[in-house]
Amino acid sequence: MSGLDTQQWFTEVFEPSGSAFGLAITAKLDEVQSPFQHIEIFDTTHFGKLMVIDGCTMVSSRENFLYHEMMSHPALFTHPSPKNVVIIGGGDCGTLREVLKHQGVETVHQIDIDEQVTRMAEKYFPELCASNNDPRATILFDDGIKFMREAAPESIDVVIVDSTDPVGPGEGLFNRAFYQSCLNALRPGGILVQQSESPLIHLQLLTDMRQAMLDAGFAALQTLNFPQMIYPSGWWTCTLARKSEGFSGFREADAAAANLNTGYYNIDIHKAAMALPNFVQKAFANQK
Repeated sequence: MSGLDTQQWFTEVFEPSGSAFGLAITAKLDEVQSPFQHIEIFDTTHFGKLMVIDGCTMVSSRENFLYHEMMSHPALFTHPSPKNVVIIGGGDCGTLREVLKHQGVETVHQIDIDEQVTRMAEKYFPELCASNNDPRATILFDDGIKFMREAAPESIDVVIVDSTDPVGPGEGLFNRAFYQSCLNALRPGGILVQQSESPLIHLQLLTDMRQAMLDAGFAALQTLNFPQMIYPSGWWTCTLARKSEGFSGFREADAAAANLNTGYYNIDIHKAAMALPNFVQKAFANQK
């Protein structure tokens, strides 16, 4: 925290880009050291509650819908008939809530290694946990890498990797071995979607991640971009990897008719998110 007159601030410094992001806070509400990471909860002046993990902003009451909606709906409306979904990470349960808005989804397994993230979310972000008791949902606190490695072949339609940055508990979720496990577990036409950082300041990581997906055997990739104010640069992406060739648009009519009560996602946002700037296209030029 840094001081400005009598106002207190939480500031996350991102040294690799020489930048920082801060929110004015009124109080620290809670903190816990889990076996995996340090979790803090703050009350802010304009963004509601704020969850911070190992000094990095994770979720706030005001803007979390941007990320959770884009991590779920584009993939689910691109897959022709998603019934069985797995979420790796996602301990705040916001992505789970969005996935369960799809009535055709029959089962969702969420696997996060750190139970304390979910317990903090239940206490301070209950709106994100509103669907935790849905009978279609199973919430597990376990190793997501192990879960995917042991998953039955061709048993899953969509895998959503809602992870932290590729350090600490999230480090093993960005490599070829993990992607191969996901590929094996997906049915033909299945989709893997992973948060893929900022194209402005993590472009090499994003490009390397896409290459690892291709090296693992995925046939087609689509990176989507969207705003995310509390993450470094304020500009974020997720990347969809499909087990079979091609992304033939998405189920636009179904998306228009779904009436999901979203704050950001709609069919025009979906189409716009697929448009990538020239410097990103150049970086991806030799990739599918």
